[in-house]
Order: sequence, then C-alpha cells, then structure tokens
Amino acid sequence: MNKEEIINYFMQKGFLVGPGLFDKLNFNLQNVNDLDKLITNNDFLSSLNNSDILVNSLKEIGDFSSNKSLDNSNSEMSLKVVHREAITNNLDGVSNVNVIFSYNYKNKKKEVQDFVNYFKKRYEFLKRLLLLRPELQDSVSIARLSRKQEGDVVSIIGLVFNKLQTKNDNIILILEDQTGTHQVLFNKNKNELYNLAKDIVLDEVIGISGVVGNGIIFCNAVFFPDIPINHELKKSPDETYAVFISDIHFGIKNFLSGDFMKFIMWLRGEYGTGQQREIANKIKYLFVTGDVVEGVGIYPGQEEDLDIKDIYDQYEEATKYFKMIPEKIKIIICGGNHDAMRMSEPQPVFDKNISKGFYEIPNMIIVSNPALVNIHSSEGFPGFDVLMYHGASFPYFADNVPSIRDKGGIFRCDLIMKFLLQKRHLAPSHSSTLYIPDESSDHLVIEKVPDIFVSGHIHQITVSNYRNVSLINSSCWVVQSEDNAKRGIVPHPAKIPLINLKTREIKIMDFLDDDIKVLYSERMSLK
Repeated sequence: MNKEEIINYFMQKGFLVGPGLFDKLNFNLQNVNDLDKLITNNDFLSSLNNSDILVNSLKEIGDFSSNKSLDNSNSEMSLKVVHREAITNNLDGVSNVNVIFSYNYKNKKKEVQDFVNYFKKRYEFLKRLLLLRPELQDSVSIARLSRKQEGDVVSIIGLVFNKLQTKNDNIILILEDQTGTHQVLFNKNKNELYNLAKDIVLDEVIGISGVVGNGIIFCNAVFFPDIPINHELKKSPDETYAVFISDIHFGIKNFLSGDFMKFIMWLRGEYGTGQQREIANKIKYLFVTGDVVEGVGIYPGQEEDLDIKDIYDQYEEATKYFKMIPEKIKIIICGGNHDAMRMSEPQPVFDKNISKGFYEIPNMIIVSNPALVNIHSSEGFPGFDVLMYHGASFPYFADNVPSIRDKGGIFRCDLIMKFLLQKRHLAPSHSSTLYIPDESSDHLVIEKVPDIFVSGHIHQITVSNYRNVSLINSSCWVVQSEDNAKRGIVPHPAKIPLINLKTREIKIMDFLDDDIKVLYSERMSLK
C-alpha cells in the first residue's frame, strides 16, 4: 500500500493523521487487513508521539474542549482531540469579505435581441473607457466617415467584425459600431503596429487613428481599453495572507488526497516548519477558483476515471475536507466547467440541492464564476479587489493569439491573463467560451480594475504582475489523466500561491513531497 492509500484508510476510519506516522509504519503492508491488525495493536498505538503525529477523531472535533482527551480504554494511549475553538481563537483583526459582483441567474427565454443588446452593452462600456484616451476624444462614428476627404486624419472606435489577410500579407480589420462597418488596413512594413494587429481577436473593442483612403482607413495607431498604467499597488497595514487553489477534482481516482490533507493540516497549524506554521496562523482568506469536484459526464469515458461516481457524493466528500479548515479562514469559492452547474458563463453559484453541505459551512462564501470580491478592508484602507475567473476561455486565446502561442501557449497563463486585462474582457471572442447573453450587461467585461486576478482551469501554476495587478493561475490536486493528455494539459499539482497582503510578495509552496518546499515565481513582472 502507498502513502495515499494509507491516509485514505485512516480518514475512512475517522482519523486525521500527521506525516510522522509513516516513520512508524512498515511499508511491507500489503492490504487493508494488515492495517486493520495494526490499528488494533496496543503497542503500535502506544508508540505514536502525539506532538509529531496528530491523530484526531474527525467525528469528535467540536465535541471536546482543547485540553480534553479521548481515552482509549484498551491502551495507555489517549488520542488528542482538537476543539474547533482552539483552531479559531487567534483572530488578530477581522477577515473582511464583501462581494462586489456575483451573478444572479434569472430564468428567461433568450431571443435574438438579447444577443444584440449584449454586444451593445459591451461596446458602450468599452467605448467609454477608450474615450478617456486623448487620441480618441475626437473620434467619429463610422457613418460620418463618408463626410471625410481622402487624406484626412480620423479616429474611430469599433468592435472587430472580421479579420482578413491580403495577398501582400497586410492585415485588414473590419470594424463596426452602431452606425455601420468600415475597413482598416495595417501595413506589414509598420512592424510594431503590424504585430499588434496580429494579436487582435474577433469581437474585441478597439480604437484606431489613421488616414482616410478610398473606402478604407490606413491605420497609424491602435488603442485598447487596457488598465491604467498608474494603477495603485495597494498594501495592507497589517501582515495577513491569502491563499489560492483551484481544480481539486474531488471524486477522481488520481486525486492527490494525501497532499491535499497536508495542505489542510498546514492551514490548521499542524504541519510544516515553525516559520511555515507561523505564516499559516496569519492566513485569513482561501480562494477556490472552480472545478471543485470532478463531475459526471464531462467527457467520454469519464466514468472509468471516477473514484466517486455520484455527483452528490462528490460534493459530500468536498464538504468533509472544507469543514476541516479553521473558521478564521474565509473560504471564497466559485464553480468551474467540471462542477454541477450550467457550462455557459457567467456560471451561477453552486446548487443548494446538490452541494448543500457548502451552505452549512459558516466560513464559506459562495460566488459565481466570474465574481469580484473585496477582502481585508478596514477603516482608512479600501481593501483588495479580487477578480475570480475559472478560465474556460484560456485555451482559445493560447491557440489564437500569435504572441502567446509563440511563447508557450497554454503554458503561459500569465500572458493570457495580461492579454485579457488589456482587452478588459474575460472572453472577448464569441467562440472563446460558452456564454449566456444578458440583455442588461456583459458580465464578462472587466469593469473594475482588480488588485488580484486569480484563475485556474489549466492545472499550471503561474504568478506574475501587470501594472500592479497580481496575476495568479492556481495549481491543481490531480496528476495527469488520459483526458488531460489528450488536451495537452500537463499538471503542476499541489503548489500553492500565497500572497502577503502587507508586502504583496507572492510565494509558491509545494506540498508534493513530504516536506513543504517554498518556491518563488520566476515571472514576477510583465511590462
């Protein structure tokens, strides 16, 4: 039996064990019968050192005070039981969480006009952002271009309707606004401008300035909604930490249950070095960005990969783990494409009937995908705005944006996230993700510039910074499956981005081995 099977065995018996246990075990154990004999052996139980090997009865957490023991009448050993209150009594300051945006799903029959209104709302908001640029303040509608003479310098703002390449390798964009369409040519001899044009995708909103020609504008400059270059780098007045995970996939056979349990034990202050436990004691926020469970019927042949085949049981398993996390840590959680909810974005909150256990966890805050959440505000400090998005659109842009594709594609989530911030949209192209049009607003538009942008989906750990926005793509808790391999996903499992809100320094902690390793990001800045 391997370590993971042994940990699962103890969990099924109702015990939470520490890593020191493995020093006491004989790894010639062949099967469950050997463990059954071992766990009833008084000499083995007596040899356990409670200071190094935490053996907690999960059923008894909360039923005993912090100094109370559960006596074993058949041996001299007592199993130490940690009361929930003992874990949560260190509350230096309040864990403040305010949900700025979480999608409120309303059943409504969708009509063609809903799609029209959806793109109108997108265009109108992004146009307002672009009009803040001095170069675009004199922009005209496309209909008014007919009044211009050849050689006039003009600027327009439009949504990219089509993109073409001429036989001379120039690029032509067809832009549209509410008054019409017009062609804009990017000359291949203007290298910088031409490279920008190559990365432009369908349905994004841009501004251009150029010279009027015969039925065409020769582009001299292109402008994106982007985020301000002077966006403030906020820092908390106190040393507090936020942790980010995603893609746990409870219910799949290749779930790294042992490593995830180490992570939870670390959050509880029961695992790691003294310094690592000290950091854990200062964690107040845990973000879980989608794909909490493996789901059912997600891809052909998935049933063969499932350890838990019932979706209700998958969420029950997830609830069991989340309930072990100290209440002082606020868990902010959203769904992903594997979760039991509609695939189309924005995805609503978890269904109360399917994942009812989540709604019984007092420190869990459930939001939609995407969502915008403010954390750690206090008197005189506005807090941090955290944009959560699982990342279903990422593969599309990894494949269709040349500059990203040439630098690593799907393995460069940092570049994808930067790209989406520049476009101020999480999925600007119509075919980049499944979506439901909302006639009142395009909820995938990035209206408010976040301080932290966190995602998942790709199973890769990346950390970066763009114009003082921390970009975090979370790791996963599974090894590569056959489905991952088919889709080109190479997991970097059990790695945790951890941000110090006082310094904005981000560390990556690796739980894949017996000891926690602290890694640092190699890509801490993007210009």
